[in-house]
Amino acid sequence: MNTDMERLTANLQVERIDKYLFIGKSPKFPPRVFGGQVLAQALNSAIRTVDEESIAHSMHAYFLRPGNPKKQIVYEVDPIRDGRSFTTRRVVAKQDGIPIFNTSISFQIPEQGLEHQFEPPQVPGPEELEDDFDYWTRMAEERDDVEAPPAHSICRRAIDRRDFLNPETDVGEPRQRYWMKTKEALGDDPIMHQTFLADMSDMTLMGSALRPHPYSSRSKEFMGASLDHALWFHRPFRADEWLLFDQDSPAAHGSRGFTRGSFYTQSGELVASCVQEALIRIVER
Repeated sequence: MNTDMERLTANLQVERIDKYLFIGKSPKFPPRVFGGQVLAQALNSAIRTVDEESIAHSMHAYFLRPGNPKKQIVYEVDPIRDGRSFTTRRVVAKQDGIPIFNTSISFQIPEQGLEHQFEPPQVPGPEELEDDFDYWTRMAEERDDVEAPPAHSICRRAIDRRDFLNPETDVGEPRQRYWMKTKEALGDDPIMHQTFLADMSDMTLMGSALRPHPYSSRSKEFMGASLDHALWFHRPFRADEWLLFDQDSPAAHGSRGFTRGSFYTQSGELVASCVQEALIRIVER
């Protein structure tokens, strides 16, 4: 694998070693495995145990323990239900025999039915916005306390970007909006697009719960981690085309921040939704 995109594609997919047993690997970046990667690998594992005509429509997950990026992750798929219209898989991710994550994923054979959706927010297009990689590269050139960002295969462009380096002077409504897509084409296999969107759905959500507070993910006093995550796929989509990730955080309490997100295409179709609760603990250093 030579390109960043090829490496990420390899990391988000899993190796099948038995009918319901898979192995996932991670980039060896400390200190822990990114939650979106585990979501994507678990989904990729489950998808490969159902009939081709069945499409994943929802997953509900809990992050149980931090994952060690230096060790492989074993994904055990439990085929708990095979119905005529709906199929369910339960997946447990383990390291050293200890569960670090579990999820239930539901699949449906596509069918016609009633349709409606919320209208998308009116926002600037991605062409008008600065990419996250370019922004942090510029910050690293301007400031000694910022490191140059590693190359990444997901384009992210913030609308109303927060000042993460000075969050105490930039608090606002608990909302964030990003345009996202992969940097390279993914082909036409819907499994790849669902796998990448699962990874993307864990990006930036926590920041929506921090937005009305004088802290960011870069604050020394902040400790954060995804606790649980749910994702619904509403319509077919492409993760290699721009998707608007519209997020808000209705509540935070007890060191937990609750956030919601909706993915819209540039033409305004609502294609996926997610919710998450995350640890947002402020500690003395």
